[in-house]
Amino acid sequence: MGPRTIGEVMTSEVVHARRATPFKELIRLLDRHRISGLPVVDHDDKVVGVVSGTDLVRARTTVRAGTAGELMSSPAITAHPEQPVPDAARVMERHGVDRLPVVDEEDRLIGIATRRDLLRIFLRPDDTIRREVIEEVVVGMLGLPPGAVGVLVRDGMVTLAGRVADGADIGSAVWATWQVDGVVGVVNALRVDDGIGAVTGLGAIAAKGPAGTV
Repeated sequence: MGPRTIGEVMTSEVVHARRATPFKELIRLLDRHRISGLPVVDHDDKVVGVVSGTDLVRARTTVRAGTAGELMSSPAITAHPEQPVPDAARVMERHGVDRLPVVDEEDRLIGIATRRDLLRIFLRPDDTIRREVIEEVVVGMLGLPPGAVGVLVRDGMVTLAGRVADGADIGSAVWATWQVDGVVGVVNALRVDDGIGAVTGLGAIAAKGPAGTV
């Protein structure tokens, strides 16, 4: 099982504005729905920008408050429903945004994903994470019996311990474990079965994810 996608965690019913939505109505929308920002769409429901509470506060320093089309940040940073949650999280971090409008192949608004939506997957119970690592990684990928590799999970941190037949299986197991929802880190204590291969990262918490990403 791979990482969850944006389509699985997004909110489908999205509060949005049009280019012509006036300043006061934007404030009402944010206050009524207790949100900090909303996408702006055109007549075809295509996302053209995003208005945040910060944009509205900034507008108060100008002579004319303006409309959503004048106040929005554009172009909007968006996501697609099939995009993996970790990728979307990196996009949010890179651009310093708290929400991503989700669009279809024609850039029409179909949902929205917030930091809270993305972080929710890290609230999975440790026993659920452990069960999935055993089923998907130990049994499904390595082809080993469930107890062949020790899997300990504490607060989302997974420790893998035991012996595998091939050194290449170590990297594959660590990578696959990182793909399980809720995993925040991996401690790799796997050894090659013949005892020749060096212990990879024994006792060291993997501070970086696959391909050197957090």
